[in-house]
Amino acid sequence: MTNQHPATVADSLTVHGDVYEGDVEKLLDRWSKLDARLRSFDEGTVAMQLFVKDRDSKSQHVTLDVKVDGHNPLVATSSSADLDHAFNEVRDEMIRQLSDMKTKSEPRNNKHLRETDRH
Repeated sequence: MTNQHPATVADSLTVHGDVYEGDVEKLLDRWSKLDARLRSFDEGTVAMQLFVKDRDSKSQHVTLDVKVDGHNPLVATSSSADLDHAFNEVRDEMIRQLSDMKTKSEPRNNKHLRETDRH
């Protein structure tokens, strides 16, 4: 089942801190796996905030904060000094968290939801 208007990184992402236009273009290209994970949510129900602090320094820190309507906020962080590596780390961790969230909300994986569906 696919949504007619699925959420995408491009539509959901807001960037803060030391992030440049070229970085965003690279992210949209490299985060296609995250786009695939977002397809199960409707456009407008996902808000993503990307924060880059202390870019190009030993204390560089990247945080990806994702809010999906009706679910607890998700946060992925990286302290990698390599910015591309940090972006990949937060992407992969967010894919894992979104997959876990989706699995827990599906009736076949949640006894409470299965029982609710029977009524």
